[in-house]
Amino acid sequence: MELLDVCYEVLIRILEEVNPEDLAACARTSLGFRHFIKENQLLFKTHYLKHFDDPRQRSSDPEPSWKAELQRVVKCQKILQSNSMEVKREYFKFVAKTIESLVETASETRGESLNRSQLITFFDNPGNLDAILFRSSLFQRAGTDSQVPADNEADQQLSAKLHCLYGVPLGPIGRRSLSTHPYARSRVYDLRNYTDNTRWGPFREDGSMKVHWEMLEAIMIVLGYNSGTCCQRFIHRFKPVWCDQFGGIVKSRLATQYPPTLPIEPDIPLELKDPYNISGIWLRIVCFLVDYNDLYAFNFGSTNVPADQPRGPITTEEVIRHIIMRFKVTKIEPAGQFDNQALPVAHFTGSSRSVDAPWDPNANSRIRGIVRLNPEGEVRWTTVSIFYGGEERWRSEGIQVGGPNSKRGVIGTWFDKDYDLHGPAGPTAFWKASDRQLHVDVDAEETDEESDP
Repeated sequence: MELLDVCYEVLIRILEEVNPEDLAACARTSLGFRHFIKENQLLFKTHYLKHFDDPRQRSSDPEPSWKAELQRVVKCQKILQSNSMEVKREYFKFVAKTIESLVETASETRGESLNRSQLITFFDNPGNLDAILFRSSLFQRAGTDSQVPADNEADQQLSAKLHCLYGVPLGPIGRRSLSTHPYARSRVYDLRNYTDNTRWGPFREDGSMKVHWEMLEAIMIVLGYNSGTCCQRFIHRFKPVWCDQFGGIVKSRLATQYPPTLPIEPDIPLELKDPYNISGIWLRIVCFLVDYNDLYAFNFGSTNVPADQPRGPITTEEVIRHIIMRFKVTKIEPAGQFDNQALPVAHFTGSSRSVDAPWDPNANSRIRGIVRLNPEGEVRWTTVSIFYGGEERWRSEGIQVGGPNSKRGVIGTWFDKDYDLHGPAGPTAFWKASDRQLHVDVDAEETDEESDP
């Protein structure tokens, strides 16, 4: 009795236990077997959903081509399992696109994400980190012999984006990227990167407001390093989400409940019109050089550095501050003429309180802010800190890594609200800790919305 003579249900059950990457080998054993496997979409669907999260965001979404989806992730897996660094670099764009897709479609079942588990497995191999994640221009100065930056800016930016999605995990693998922190710190505290074209945030110098992923990568490394060396009592509570491999890539469940466009029904609660899930409690970390004189000397000292060259690495001592913020969405309006039209613009107000020192005059404040999509569809957060008497002092610009409702949080820069060319400025990040709605007192002067932060 041949295998193809077995009843359909038994044969399918046997093939379901085969590793996905071995289906192609099975199909080559005979012409009959090839036809049986090639035309069986249910078999490919079963294999995909057994090893990866369902890419459909809603039950009403049409089914994808399960065969094509499975073949794509298997091809990516085989590339990353290769011992050839040349092969991995040759297929860099394909691997990057597949990783972005798995991050975008990640979901949780009973608290676990199959996509995240597979991605972690993909990058357990340090060679894959070097070939895919450590290819930005940062590693041209800080990298090892096996860390070769991409030969063009687009791929360097793409690699930095993937590194931001991967994170800076604590442990041996994470320490390999953290060893670059003097060079990352050099980029973060180089005030030449804070210009009108970049709006002093992690954006490109060409004024397009596209994300500068290499800047975000540097900020993430600096914040990760400082979080790992801060006071022990804050490490657990304020541990950045990106300290775990692909931590927080699964979007909030509320994302599927919020409408993709601005509702016009007046009776819908404001929070249900908010596609960014703003209202709630957020945790924030802010870093800066201990002495402003160090920042000034680094940028305006006697050593002249050509405009197209980075400043040297620095190990100047930094301070990290831990802050609790409470936000409440106050207004949702249609995207403006120069905004990405995919989602509306959200305004919010709130409060900020220092955890390190309750009396800290630079951290305890009221806050107002705006959330909108940039031209690429990335989520841009702008905040303004307002102190006693309505004095605005600090601003921040950040990007929510992973898109709307991503648990990865917002990574960006803080700076003087007047965009002072002499600083101060530094890195910051905040992420949501709770969706619990809290009352936020708002003075009348703080409800004034600005048109373009």
